[in-house]
Amino acid sequence: MTLTTGVHLGQIYSAALRGEPCLVHGLDEAPRPLPVDFWAGNVDDTDRTLLGHCHGPTLDIGCGPGRMSQHLVQRGERVLGIDVVPEAVRQTRARGAGALLRDVFAPLPWEGCWGTALLADGNIGIGGDPLRLLRRVAQLLAPGGRVVVDIAGPGSGLQTYAMSLECGGLRSDVFPWAEVGPEALADLAPQAGFAVSVVDSIDGRWFAVAERWA
Repeated sequence: MTLTTGVHLGQIYSAALRGEPCLVHGLDEAPRPLPVDFWAGNVDDTDRTLLGHCHGPTLDIGCGPGRMSQHLVQRGERVLGIDVVPEAVRQTRARGAGALLRDVFAPLPWEGCWGTALLADGNIGIGGDPLRLLRRVAQLLAPGGRVVVDIAGPGSGLQTYAMSLECGGLRSDVFPWAEVGPEALADLAPQAGFAVSVVDSIDGRWFAVAERWA
């Protein structure tokens, strides 16, 4: 099969969300499958544990197909998903949750008023610069608000990557990504105005909660 390169990331991710098999390049020496089936399913017990730390109005950053936002809505919470991919926004809305086509670094509704910012499914990696992202999240939260974040396991440190997605004979432009372990988060959080209050794991999945300084 001839591979067409340099395709916009959103086009590839949209195809993956519609069910096309998709590979991630750049995380390991060999490509790995993008876990879209998991993201597009229903919340599991590890998701529920993570979401149990979301309090007050919640901004779901990089909401993808919306399983997290849907669960919060069903729980009676006020939630807004944001994503840069139209198909992700469409699927989140189809689940009954509000969603906007928006970059986290663009102007957003209710800036400075959110109770929780959710960075699930590795979305601390957005943009490849976790400190910049956390500083932006601090601007979005109300004083005393919190960020709830999936992280890598202990000893992972801070890893940055140049990634691309491949789907149906198309390969995306390279985009930056990052992974953050608990030790790296403990270093980054104070620089962004946060204090880490929870670091925990369930079934091998690590997550953290960091409170914004009032």
